Amino acid sequence: MPDLMTVLPFVVVVMVIGALGGILAGLLGVGGGIVLVPAFFYAFSALGYNSPYLMQICVATSLATIIVTSLRSLQSHNKKGAVDWAILKGWAPGIVLGAGIGVLIAAKLSSTALQAVFGVAGMIVGLYMGFGRGSWRLADAMPVGATRAALSPSLGFLSVLMGIGGGSFGVPLMSLYNVAIHRAVATAAGFGVIIAVPSVLGFLFFKLPPEVTPPYTVGAVNLIAFVLTISMTLITTPIGVRLAHWMDPTPLKRIFAVFLTLVAVNMLRGAIWG
Repeated sequence: MPDLMTVLPFVVVVMVIGALGGILAGLLGVGGGIVLVPAFFYAFSALGYNSPYLMQICVATSLATIIVTSLRSLQSHNKKGAVDWAILKGWAPGIVLGAGIGVLIAAKLSSTALQAVFGVAGMIVGLYMGFGRGSWRLADAMPVGATRAALSPSLGFLSVLMGIGGGSFGVPLMSLYNVAIHRAVATAAGFGVIIAVPSVLGFLFFKLPPEVTPPYTVGAVNLIAFVLTISMTLITTPIGVRLAHWMDPTPLKRIFAVFLTLVAVNMLRGAIWG
């Protein structure tokens, strides 16, 4: 069992990450994973847990927290009748398939390769947050047939490799296909559940060397980070929501988009040049 001086710095850092992640989620409406994965990566590295498997741990632990937060969000949105269950049911099989493939690929990739994936995709998300327009449209309705068959597994696959839920890709995608923003946000919470549940079940069976994993890691999921992050986000997300009502979050969202883009660029730089 790890000694107190090993666990205590880890606990403190994770509590701070969870608190900040909850505030940002409430204030800006960003998904937890887009914040948690790079935060976990830099924190775990600083605490001495850098290894070829570090990104797998960060991704898996982030997805574990998304199960809880997405279920809570989905329940809340459903009470208001905002979830489009037709979209959710139609897209679920492809998303689950993509998520399963994502876990299998993540098991084969190095931490460096996953850094590169997060870096490239994170830059795209950051640029969209900063420069995207709500008026942009690809079509007047969500796609079906071959287009849905291609897009739904892609959404699940990329989300798993990045350790994020349904919001970062799902909300922009639905908005581009003329789904009202409140319905897109609500339905994306359901995407988060069907992305995270099968992928975390897979990550729990990962075999990682115990000498390179943070304390209390099962498979690739760190239980301390999972429990503390969920606990802190439950406390601080409502604070972020209240702040969003007191101030205009739009300028802050653009600032966060710049910050996210810089973080993604740094992750990509680290993957390429070390």
